[in-house]
Amino acid sequence: MEQEFFENKFAKFWISDQILFFEYKQGVVIDLAAAQRIVADRIHFQNEVSYPIFCDVRGIIQIDKAARDYLAQSGSVLTKAVSFLVHQKVLKAIATFYVTINKPAVPSQLFNDKTDALEFLSNYI
Repeated sequence: MEQEFFENKFAKFWISDQILFFEYKQGVVIDLAAAQRIVADRIHFQNEVSYPIFCDVRGIIQIDKAARDYLAQSGSVLTKAVSFLVHQKVLKAIATFYVTINKPAVPSQLFNDKTDALEFLSNYI
């Protein structure tokens, strides 16, 4: 099984079993500039191929409104669906806000269990 890998100062991501795994680094703060860099790097990494995305957001400690708005719109480019892995109550509230208020352009759900998150994405492979 071939597994490509990319890392920047905010996150690391790789493709495995037709799913793009995206994991934010611990203690990261996301503002608009960070969100733009993250999306640009991910799109370049995907090489014009759309994937379901498993997004582990547990490392984020803060994300501002401009970044959330940008990720909800431009962050959906080349994505089939997104599952967010969350664990902290505060982060779960932020992620819930993102999914319900910012209304991402692709099917998106929150999970606190990796198996459930991957099962959701299996519908989009």
